[in-house]
Amino acid sequence: MAQRPFVVGLTGNIATGKSTVLRYLAEQGAYVIDADQLTHQAMAPDGPAYAAIVETFGRDVVRPDGAIDRPSLGRIVFANPAALQQLEQIVHPAVFALATAELATVDAPVVVIEAIKLLEARSLVRLCDEIWVVTSTVETQLRRLRGQRGMDEATAQQRMAAQSPQADKVRQANRVISNDGTPEALFAQLDVIWAELTTALGQRHPETASVQRDTEAIQI
Repeated sequence: MAQRPFVVGLTGNIATGKSTVLRYLAEQGAYVIDADQLTHQAMAPDGPAYAAIVETFGRDVVRPDGAIDRPSLGRIVFANPAALQQLEQIVHPAVFALATAELATVDAPVVVIEAIKLLEARSLVRLCDEIWVVTSTVETQLRRLRGQRGMDEATAQQRMAAQSPQADKVRQANRVISNDGTPEALFAQLDVIWAELTTALGQRHPETASVQRDTEAIQI
């Protein structure tokens, strides 16, 4: 019988660098479940959250092709905390169901569930063995949002303010990954964390020790 994978919940506020961390872990052999992709599935016309979103927010958030207009929906919910809460109450249970179904099909030793609202949703946390939080300073987040995503200052501040405080996430973390420096500094942290994790898994289940041997180095 296959061993249950070790599940890492990866989270952090906007523009902290979660995608870079996720790419690293995938290159090491971790199976990735991207909650944002599952959200897209849930909100698709044939998805489990679609009808409730249209009923709650109206046809104005529907494009001519029938798909949800995510930018229009985003403008509504990020300007209104109550509307954001309504949306999350619709989407989070659907994403949990999709993640649970996908996890049941995985035979990799390590699975990473990446979700910006991992801790706020709570349901996905039940699937995780550890919580990893990626952090950055407010100044770094603003610089990335403006430089890499082209947001103006007001929009960037609004998106950041819509999220729970970074300190709240850190208090719930098993591991904290600081990402204010160079990519090399980030990868050095991740090398240590990955080595510790795969060593621990090898001790728990000797048959998984080959994961560390096969994925010890990363090409940068």
